[in-house]
Amino acid sequence: MAGDFEQQRVKLSTGVELDVVDIGPRDAPALIFLHGFPESHRTWRHQLPHFADRFRCIAPDQRGYCGSSKPQDAADYTPDKLIADIFALADALGVETFTIVGHDWGGAISWGVALAGQPGGLYPAWAGRVTRAVIANAPHPGIFGRLLHVDPAQRAASQYIRLFRDPASDALVREQGLAGLLAKAFEGRLAGTVAPPEEIARSLADWEDPDAAFGMLNWYRASPLDVPAMDAPFVEPPAMPFPKLEIPTLVIWALDDVALPPSNLDGMDELVPNATIVKVPGCGHFVTWEAPGAVNAAMDAFLA
Repeated sequence: MAGDFEQQRVKLSTGVELDVVDIGPRDAPALIFLHGFPESHRTWRHQLPHFADRFRCIAPDQRGYCGSSKPQDAADYTPDKLIADIFALADALGVETFTIVGHDWGGAISWGVALAGQPGGLYPAWAGRVTRAVIANAPHPGIFGRLLHVDPAQRAASQYIRLFRDPASDALVREQGLAGLLAKAFEGRLAGTVAPPEEIARSLADWEDPDAAFGMLNWYRASPLDVPAMDAPFVEPPAMPFPKLEIPTLVIWALDDVALPPSNLDGMDELVPNATIVKVPGCGHFVTWEAPGAVNAAMDAFLA
């Protein structure tokens, strides 16, 4: 069991306050680690100690999670606000340039952070601040959006998003917490991906807190992503140009992810020409703690 990490409260210019792990030498290159749903900074419990001898390792509990600010309006969780939080966090901690590291929803935001902050990036005020990206089992937005329209396996695997967005689910969340909704959404599909009991115990308090539960669900409810119903036609969506991510990027992909099949890697070389792809067989979605040795080795080689 990985031990506790000391956190500090950081007030951001975006109007929220985050609980943040900040370990390692202050003058070392910075890695900002972003967790996904429904976890916390502890997604990275095997990575933070491993890299803190060489890097400044920063891992927030993102808005909506744990003790961090939990606004209850879904509009407070649009991707632009979640991306802005990360640059505001870097500002608050005096970090000019950094490598962004993300898993799951944290990886989705990491794609946006990287595209906005790479040299010549989409947001001029942030351009040049993101030097590298590490993405673990988080689909590229330009690939994932298309797969939802043309790939039956990906559309079927993503139907839980429709359940998370449905206001009819709110009563279940209020009665049973997030755990009840998770059980309904992933019934029979979580073999081999259950967290250790001590980690589940850490999460339950947050899953049972309605404010935290709805904060987490608002990440899905505020997303512009279109998830068609299974009976909707499978047709190519309108072609939309997508900017290339040019910075060095490591993509780590566990191949037994029930929510995100390996088809999400198809076309990655075109959208991310400087990508290194490392596949992890025999591993489910939560690759950072299911296969920490593989993740750490891939990152060691990439960051060397």
